[in-house]
Parts: sequence; C-alpha cells; structure tokens
Amino acid sequence: MNVEDLMSWHRPQLACLTAAGADIIAFETIPSVREAEALVQLLREFPNTNAWLSFSCKDEKCISDGSLFSGAVQVALKNPQIVAVGVNCCSPDLVEPVLDSAKTKLKPELSWVVYPNSGEQWDTHKGWLAQEKKTGSLSQFCEIWRRQGAGLIGGCCRVGPEEIAKLHQILKQKPSDKQS
Repeated sequence: MNVEDLMSWHRPQLACLTAAGADIIAFETIPSVREAEALVQLLREFPNTNAWLSFSCKDEKCISDGSLFSGAVQVALKNPQIVAVGVNCCSPDLVEPVLDSAKTKLKPELSWVVYPNSGEQWDTHKGWLAQEKKTGSLSQFCEIWRRQGAGLIGGCCRVGPEEIAKLHQILKQKPSDKQS
C-alpha cells in the first residue's frame, strides 16, 4: 500500500476515536516508515488530536521493515502533534539499544514510549515460543528506560497484571539517581 492508501485505511478509525473524545491516540506496532509517514500526515487532518507512534522492531537498530529506527523517529518528529515516539511488542532486551540508536534524534520536549512484550516470540504455526536466552522482566529494565527518557512505560503481549503492578511500584517512586 502507498501512503495515500494507508491514510484512507486509517482515516475512519481516527475519525471515530476523535469523535468519541479520545484525548490521545496510540498508533502502535507500526511496522514501516511508510505507515508512519501516512499517520503523521493524516494526523494533520485532526488538528486538536495528539498521538504517539510506537514501532515494532526486528533488531537493535531497525524497525520491522528493515528501516533504521532513527529514521522512523525523524518521520514522527515532522508533526508537532506527536507527543512521544518509541517501540512496543518487542523483546525487553531490544529496548535499550533501540532507543540508544536514535537518542540524538529525539527532541527535548518529547519522550520515549516503551511497552515491550514478555520476550517470547510469536510463531504463526506454533504459537508463543520462549526465547533461547532468558529475557529480563520489564521491572528489571524500567529504570534504564526512564533514564533514557522514557516517559510512558508499560507492557505489551504476554505481560500480565503482576508485572504491570511491579512496574507501577517502581515507577511511582522518584527516579533513581543511579547511572547506567
């Protein structure tokens, strides 16, 4: 699909959400720069709406389509209605290096949004598969992400209420003065 087709596909959903009074829109699990471009342009049609863009990533530097995350961040920054940009539905192990790969691109008035999954991988034939190497829990990483500038931190696929409660307990405290 081209940018115009993607805008046409997203327009009815965005119109419905804004008409219902949503105060912020989460455009999430974005796999490509092209889709990000479409969303950034489409958002201009809804000038009283703010949003965040959250990308799916395939490794420590790239989003799912193979584009650099730093380039995807630059696309997001083309619209002042974007209040945060980041990643979701990826392994917690990837978040720190992905954010580091684009740290020079993030404007001071914005924050990162991060909500990775549990670290398991989805296989369309076999379902959820454990990773070969053990991934740390979100609560083990959240202070690092906060020091990197993440203002919105949560969990995606296979992150349960217990882990979210741990995140809440840690994040409601004053940020740590420790250096990573």
